[in-house]
Amino acid sequence: MAITPPVFRRHHPGPPPALAPCWQLPLTAEERSRCRGRRRCAGGEEVLLQLPRGEPLLPGQWLCSDDPQAPWLQVQAAPEPLLRVRAGDGLALLQAAYHLGNRHVALEIHAAELRLLDDSVLAHLLEHRGLQVDRLTGPFRPEAGAYGGHSHSHSHSNGHSHSHGGGGGAASGEA
Repeated sequence: MAITPPVFRRHHPGPPPALAPCWQLPLTAEERSRCRGRRRCAGGEEVLLQLPRGEPLLPGQWLCSDDPQAPWLQVQAAPEPLLRVRAGDGLALLQAAYHLGNRHVALEIHAAELRLLDDSVLAHLLEHRGLQVDRLTGPFRPEAGAYGGHSHSHSHSNGHSHSHGGGGGAASGEA
């Protein structure tokens, strides 16, 4: 007989009671945008998320179950393969952010660097623009924004129309 995993239906504004059991739930940025489905915790435990749709999960956020015997879950940003982009001056970094934004690329923005999911096409484009691009593995915390799970469509005056889905970008052929 299959064991039913604990079901988590709600966010909790703060940490659990002192003695409550807690599990860590490492999720990629994309997984944090999907609030429903089976997931595996850091310790191998399986859980079922049935959270309200529309808001991505945030690293550090607590989830609780209606079952008082169930453990609490803390969302973590799982390590992902990333590109770290740096420039000799702020203007070049701003220009890189602009061009990546035009491609609907999810970005984590810092004062002296940008981070994005590893993509060889984008790495080449950025290096060609004279930016320093390094590959690393780490948590990815992109800015909430246009890519975040919504889609929209529009038409141009020449009669051409198209749609933009969340998470598109140069890697998916969208320019």
